[in-house]
Parts: sequence; structure tokens; C-alpha cells
Amino acid sequence: MDAPALRPVPKFADPRIWGPFLLASLIWGSTWLVIKDQISVVPPGWTITYRFSIAVVGMLILLLIRRESLRIPWSAWPIVLLVGICQFTLNFQFVYRAELHMTSGIVALFVALALIPNAILARLMLDEPITRRFTIGSLIAIAGLAMLFGYEYRHASNGISVALGSAFAVLAMIAASFASVVQATRRAHAYPFLPMLTWAIIVGTMVDALLAFLLDGPPVWDPRPAYAAGIGYLGLVGTVATFPIYFTLIRRIGAGRAAYVNIVVPVLAMLLSTLFEGFLWTPLAIGGSVLAMIGLFIAMRARG
Repeated sequence: MDAPALRPVPKFADPRIWGPFLLASLIWGSTWLVIKDQISVVPPGWTITYRFSIAVVGMLILLLIRRESLRIPWSAWPIVLLVGICQFTLNFQFVYRAELHMTSGIVALFVALALIPNAILARLMLDEPITRRFTIGSLIAIAGLAMLFGYEYRHASNGISVALGSAFAVLAMIAASFASVVQATRRAHAYPFLPMLTWAIIVGTMVDALLAFLLDGPPVWDPRPAYAAGIGYLGLVGTVATFPIYFTLIRRIGAGRAAYVNIVVPVLAMLLSTLFEGFLWTPLAIGGSVLAMIGLFIAMRARG
């Protein structure tokens, strides 16, 4: 019997490819600026809890529309707990707190470089090799981030605050990486994605609410219409809508090529920071941004 012909990978010119790619990039690129506004009055813990509470409702509706069951086997719960706490608690707790101290676009660039700890963890947990080209790209990107840190430090009234924001951004990157590697295991692939994602968000939201009570006290709400709109946008559009879009893109062109969204997102976030946060493009900022993006591109090409 002849082997079945391999289905050709669609080209980027195909609207089924660039459409979802552009939509996911635009949405995720805009979320960083929205987060900045969300933490102006309400403590980060409660804002995160509100966001993912809305996302839980959206995910349940999505499962109902797709006629998928919320049930998962008991053997899936260790993965759900790890992803829920790492992705939807630790990652976002650190991201929101990083934005208290740094420009949102630079935080986005930090988190986009999660592929570096991704590769290290994949080497340790999945025995995946780390290539020389990936190492070179990673070092170039880190040099760019060091320049951007220098820019933020020079323009900040409090250098300790910038250092704290950078530490939070790095911790967010590591937490997101651990969640990504856990989801990449064969064991995780054996379970249905949407029900597991829904339970992971539920778990993360419960831990977020507990942390909010412990760290920030009783619930706080910002009465501005923009705040409520931002919660809805981040919860429904930035979470519920975008994940299915992105994973559909992965199925069509592969995880390596779909990951190039991570290059577009910080570019858009930096542009929005320029327009709305007064980010000034000094030679140091330009050089750091260019180096970081070149390094990110080289590293992703090595793993794509």
C-alpha cells in the first residue's frame, strides 16, 4: 500500500494563515497597554482575579457551543494544577506587578523571550537539544534587554523600582516557560485541550483570589467604564478568543512558524507604548530593541 501523501503546509499569503496570525498578534500586542491602565487604581491581584473570572465564564460558554464536556480524568489533574498555577497565577501576578514599575512594551519584550527558559527546561525535562544558533540568538537578545534595562534605569526616578520590575518580568517569563513545557509533554497531549485549559484557568483564578485577599485585602473596584471594558477585553478577547485562534494556527502551520507571533507582539506593544506612555526612542532604546528583536528572530529560526 502506498504511503499517504503529506498535506502541504499553507503559505503565509493564504488568508487562513495571515488572518489568524495578524488577529492574534494585534490582540496580544494590545493587551499590555490595557493591563497598564487596569492597575492604575485597583491592586493587581484583584484585577487579575476579575479578568480570569470573566475568562472562566467565556470558556464555559465556548465549551457549550462546541459541545465539549468539562470532564477530565483524574490523571490529568497534576498537569492542570501545574499549568493553572504557573500560567494563570504566577505568570500574570508577576507580569502585572512588572508593569507597575516598567514600560508595558519592554515588559512584553521580556516575556517574549520566554523561549530561552523554554529551551533550557525542554532540555532538562524533555531532552530536547539546544543548538549553537539558538544560543547565539539568545545571547544577542539578552544583550538587547540589558540595553533596554539601562534605558529604563536612566529615565526612572527610582532605579530600585526598575530593578524590581525587571525581576518580576524575568519571573513571569520563567513561570510561563514552565507552563509551556508542561503542556508540551506527551502526557499533556493525551487529554482534550479546551477542558484542560478551562480547568487550568479555574484553578489559577481561585489561587489569584486567595492571593488578592491575603495581599490586598477586600475586593476593590474602579468605577470608570474604561476599567470594566478593559476587564471584559482582557478576559474574553485576550484570553478566551485568542487561545483557540492561536492553536488553530499551530495546527495549520506548525508550532515553530506560529511562534513568530512572539516577534510581532512586542513590536506592537512598543509602538503603543510610544503613542500612549510617552516612550522616548533614544539611541540606547533603539539599539536595545533592535538587538533584542534580532536575537529573538535568530533563536526562533533555530527552533522553528
